[in-house]
Amino acid sequence: MAARIDHLVTSGTFALDGGEWDVDNNVWIVGDDTEAIVIDAAHDADAIEAALNGRTLRAIVCTHAHNDHIDAAPALAAATGAPVLLHPDDLPLWKQTHPDRAPDGELADGQELEIAGTTLRVLHTPGHAPGAVCLYAPGLGTVFTGDTLFQGGPGATGRSFSHFPTIVESIRDRLLTLPPETTVRTGHGDSTSIGTEAPHLDEWIARGH
Repeated sequence: MAARIDHLVTSGTFALDGGEWDVDNNVWIVGDDTEAIVIDAAHDADAIEAALNGRTLRAIVCTHAHNDHIDAAPALAAATGAPVLLHPDDLPLWKQTHPDRAPDGELADGQELEIAGTTLRVLHTPGHAPGAVCLYAPGLGTVFTGDTLFQGGPGATGRSFSHFPTIVESIRDRLLTLPPETTVRTGHGDSTSIGTEAPHLDEWIARGH
């Protein structure tokens, strides 16, 4: 059975640098009827576990370690036995949310994750966070971008651990080089495509944020 992409939205709070904001997060589940991986265990471990519908969870993949993307990861791992995977450059952010529980494994640029006959390639795309990654699934014609690329531009870079020139470089060199028809499935909000966003790179640079 071919892999498919399931989607749910969970709601909670994003907290950083002393501020808090109410947010809705996209949680992506890639797999078939027997096994799956979760991309960004946000806010509600019970809802995510229910969406798995009895499937074996092979991994919980974190696109970055802002609290709204990882707050439910330990609980989901405890409920399912799945390992939590994070790029090591985001460990300082992770420890702000989970100081007593380390991730179970590391993500590295170029690493390939296999699930239900589908390959997801890890692309290290720093800028929104030092260890931010995207997951490119050529067989599904999609890239999961976390908070690196949204419909309408780059993720935010106005807070700690972020850097605008770095996120622009990541998007230009790692994402806009993907096929233009590639669907961009984001950490918040609506999906878009590489071809839709690519023509606007110079506008983003001119905006400078």
